[in-house]
Amino acid sequence: MKNGKYGGVVVPMVTPVTDDGHLDVASVERIVRFFADNKVAPLLMGTTGEGPSVSAEDGLRFVETAVKAAEGRILIYAGLTGNCVSSQIRQADAYTRLGADVIVATLPSYYALTEAQMEAYYLHLADSITGPLMIYNITSTTHMSIPVEVVERLSHHPKIVGLKDSERDPERLQQLIGWTKQRSDFAYFCGWAAQAAHSLIAGGDGIVPSTGNFAPDRYQGICEAVASGDQERAFRLQEEADRLGRIYQQGRTLGESLAALKVIMNAKGLCGKAVLPPLGRLGSEEEKQLVSLLPWKD
Repeated sequence: MKNGKYGGVVVPMVTPVTDDGHLDVASVERIVRFFADNKVAPLLMGTTGEGPSVSAEDGLRFVETAVKAAEGRILIYAGLTGNCVSSQIRQADAYTRLGADVIVATLPSYYALTEAQMEAYYLHLADSITGPLMIYNITSTTHMSIPVEVVERLSHHPKIVGLKDSERDPERLQQLIGWTKQRSDFAYFCGWAAQAAHSLIAGGDGIVPSTGNFAPDRYQGICEAVASGDQERAFRLQEEADRLGRIYQQGRTLGESLAALKVIMNAKGLCGKAVLPPLGRLGSEEEKQLVSLLPWKD
């Protein structure tokens, strides 16, 4: 782990919404303060935050609310998704003006892109927006993988500061860490939560775990344990975090797991259970069963 500006635990924060589909501002404030108290940062409107389903207006309100609630204690990462690049650029600059510290962008995913098109997209984005940019590789939603060689070339752009990689490929993980750990100007974040401890021990800069929404202490503990050389504690906390993750993820699609995660967040008193269309809530019996499995004693 390097001691750069970008590192540590960045939680892909859920987007709290009311039953009528509007941003729940009070819950945003509550969750961001909860994160700040646990020394973790939020990634707003990423995959866990239902980013593509958040309206432009609520996106602005979300960033503004989070920045104010953070009170400068933690960085604010703002997710960027979509297929209209000109709209993305306007939204990114608005997030930066509101105080977001870095923009984290997935590939536009309506069309399958060539390697050259992927590279050109990120270069155009970096040249066009005012704030720093991170690349976000997530094959499960974009159905494309940004090649390691493309990431390496992009990493030399002065405004491209890092990569959040959620591809579940051990060889790729090792390749990325192999060269990013030598760089003080480019950060590698592991979005494969089950490899959080391993990636940090190998030299990664940070981790992006969705289970951190309700158990940020486990992942912050992993980071602190790795930093102090206590690998035994790091892997013990990893096992605890993995067990918690299975409660809402196992046997569910990605969309269903996001609805289940909000049930857990509701049980913790952090936000409501509503999700944004096209996703829907779990059935009432499934919600009750899920809550009954929560090991709060941990």
